[in-house]
Amino acid sequence: MVSVTDPVVVAARRSALAVRGRGLARADVARLGGAVVAAVVADAGAPPIADVVMGNCMGPGGNPGRLSALAAGLGPTVPGGAVDRQCGSGLSAILDAALAVRTDGRHRVAGGVESASTAPVRSIDGTAYARAPFAPAGFADPDMLRAAEDLARHDGLTRARQDACAERSHARAAAARSAGRLVAEFVAVDGVREDEAAGTGATVLARLAPLFPGGTVTAGTSTRIGDGAAAVAIAPAGAATGLALRGSAVVGCDPALPGVGAAFAVEAALTDAGVELVEVAAFEIVEAFAAQSIAVLSRLGLADDDPRVCADGGALALGHPWGASGAVAVVRLFSRLVRAGAPAGAYGVAAASVGGGLGIAAVFEVVR
Repeated sequence: MVSVTDPVVVAARRSALAVRGRGLARADVARLGGAVVAAVVADAGAPPIADVVMGNCMGPGGNPGRLSALAAGLGPTVPGGAVDRQCGSGLSAILDAALAVRTDGRHRVAGGVESASTAPVRSIDGTAYARAPFAPAGFADPDMLRAAEDLARHDGLTRARQDACAERSHARAAAARSAGRLVAEFVAVDGVREDEAAGTGATVLARLAPLFPGGTVTAGTSTRIGDGAAAVAIAPAGAATGLALRGSAVVGCDPALPGVGAAFAVEAALTDAGVELVEVAAFEIVEAFAAQSIAVLSRLGLADDDPRVCADGGALALGHPWGASGAVAVVRLFSRLVRAGAPAGAYGVAAASVGGGLGIAAVFEVVR
């Protein structure tokens, strides 16, 4: 049962997700973030906003939350903040904002934004590097591609099983697009109104070579790096319709196998909410890699093709704008449950595994 203190997501929107260097290549963090923040504030009836909190991983700095608030036209008195929890940043920003709403009862906007296309080149002593460390010296610190291959080997995941996972994600996304199930969540930016990447079929997937000698992970079973943004408006308890935050968790796991973090976070968040796995109507778990997705589901005791999981396709088909993806998961839950007319009391879970050995998850309940 929803508590009288549970904050409620009352509006949720996102940009279409574009492949790096393509449709949103000229849209920087401020333009992407401002567009989705403005949309959810309008959808929520333009209440006074106490703060805007945005997740971001690889952007230019300068406080993407504040940039988004100003770009959205909220005025100079509305502050902003930023969260970096890598691929869990967008969801982490939502949890931080919800905690603040629970404390003072004031509306907030939260989400995530990533423009891989405009991210600056970073360097130390003039030498460029692809990413900052996920773990300090003395700990395993694989990049996410290497971590996915290591996880596939650790769990004995075959190439065929991973290809089937990717094919299923693309097929579900294509079906959702054809049925118009995604349209209501989009905010057009630079004329882009549709996710760019969905639609790869089994024939193409089968032709792709492994990315490591003797390995099983391919470009087709790895998500595309993307540009995009997502945001939600969060109201205090008592809002008429939306997703009430029932429970959440952020956990740590072995940095050598970071892909499994979401499984442990989901378990902890369900415990926090007092909800059983079987009660959940919809899961949105960020699909960074097929190997990672399968490993998380298997640890939760869910089948690879569980129809509740990423029912309209996941990041393998839609793309993965790092700092935004956790917020995209909440927008997708909002569409699948609130917009689709799920009854009051239906549960949804959003989750992500995070580089460096983290997992983050949240449990929501439909209120009407």
